[in-house]
Amino acid sequence: MSETISNGKLIDSINYQNGSIVSRQILKKTNGNITLFAFDKDESLTEHTSPFEAVVYMVDGEMEIRIDGNPHQIRAGEILIMPPDVPHGLKATVKSKMLLTMIK
Repeated sequence: MSETISNGKLIDSINYQNGSIVSRQILKKTNGNITLFAFDKDESLTEHTSPFEAVVYMVDGEMEIRIDGNPHQIRAGEILIMPPDVPHGLKATVKSKMLLTMIK
């Protein structure tokens, strides 16, 4: 099922919540999904792996994303491709919103 994003503006489609990570699934299919996230400053996802190839698009803010131990700074308007089965984790250095597309 897909959802309509109001006026097509991702940045307005999810709100920050103090001390939390908020997510909103936009599309879910058998071969992948698209999820919008809002991270409060200093919120993080610990290192993990995924069997999916993933594309991170930064809608707002800035994050440090570590892929196989190597840090990558990604800012609003930038994308980062993460390979499958490689350890990765992230931390929002400021309040941040990202769109995550995962593909099997």
